Amino acid sequence: MSFANRLTRFLTEFPLPPPLPENVQAYSPYQEPTPRALFTQFAQRYYQGEQPRVALLGINPGRLGNGRTGVAFTDPVALAAWGIENTLPRRREPSSEFVQAVVQAMGGPQAFYQRFFLGSLYPLVLLREGLNYNFYDSSAVTAALWPSIQEAVLRQTTEVGLARHAAICLGRRNGQYFTRLNEELHLFDQLHILDHPRFLMQYKRRALAENVARYVEVLNSV
Repeated sequence: MSFANRLTRFLTEFPLPPPLPENVQAYSPYQEPTPRALFTQFAQRYYQGEQPRVALLGINPGRLGNGRTGVAFTDPVALAAWGIENTLPRRREPSSEFVQAVVQAMGGPQAFYQRFFLGSLYPLVLLREGLNYNFYDSSAVTAALWPSIQEAVLRQTTEVGLARHAAICLGRRNGQYFTRLNEELHLFDQLHILDHPRFLMQYKRRALAENVARYVEVLNSV
């Protein structure tokens, strides 16, 4: 079974959690027709082959990028640039802009996705009062989701097929939780922690070229 098919099975079957504390809600883009169809096209185009990919894992998906397109760190503009036509609103998502620049610097999507997998520690969108929510924004939500986060990372590694020699964490705070997960599950030999794309676009946009170069350097090193 190809990486694409294994990944599609994992994402479409991953269960919603029980009711979460603090009015946080989870939903799966992969149970919605449009993002599921767009993701399927993307996976069949770029995640073919059976080889393991080195993972770049963020926190959990946002509603405007992955939540609409089904593809991690990829908004409708980036998705169209990669050849997946869509009629979604052309609203840019900062993390997607940064990742698009990294993918281009690495030789384009065909070259990039044959070597790397972009995803999240927890694969479902989290919202509170209609706004994006991170699983670590509340200790109660973190505790409630922790078994599901463990399951998600374990299954992505063992069932989908991630490289075990190294993984890349997107986000310094996220790195605290990824490190804890790796200590508990012993999945990856090395973790490389990078600043989150959204942080870089919000606070260090003027240094875009330097930050993209830093990502490229780390990705090429693994």
